[in-house]
Amino acid sequence: TEDPQRKQVLLKYMDGNYTNYMQGRARFHMVDFSLEILNTSREDRHLHEYIVSKGSEEEVWQIQLEVYEPVSHPSIQVLSRALANGSCAFTLNCTAERGDNVSYSWSSQDASTLGLCSRNGSLLHLSYPLQNASITCACTASNPVSSRVVAFKSSKCSYEQGGKSPLAHPALPSLPVSIRAS
Repeated sequence: TEDPQRKQVLLKYMDGNYTNYMQGRARFHMVDFSLEILNTSREDRHLHEYIVSKGSEEEVWQIQLEVYEPVSHPSIQVLSRALANGSCAFTLNCTAERGDNVSYSWSSQDASTLGLCSRNGSLLHLSYPLQNASITCACTASNPVSSRVVAFKSSKCSYEQGGKSPLAHPALPSLPVSIRAS
């Protein structure tokens, strides 16, 4: 024998009246027949059914509810730095400590460096000639419910975050270094 399917009923509507079985957890809006689940958590992430009964007929809609934790402020870690043949090269890693289904992208902060910083993914391999005065790349950590940005600024093969004092000097070994948004 098979196990019977069990379902938790949140709300029942019949003949203009409704019963909310989840007082404090769900709110029914008669204006548009929407059901609002309050104080969602990851435990609410599952398949829900919406059933309309009309006499001997029944219509069933299945809705997959996804619940995402917002992305925390990302940080940039300098994995490597090299100065050779008149060029400066960095390998950067951008990560957010919290968040569900986080994706990462890199972009340029100004038109003169367009393309240097354009990448998808958490890693960025950045290489540029030393005659460039400065390079500013931004990492965006995002998911379907939030987005956060942190910038990396490089000048003469040293680096800093958003106008603050330099975190490292090219003559001093200082890897790995993390840059966090404030």
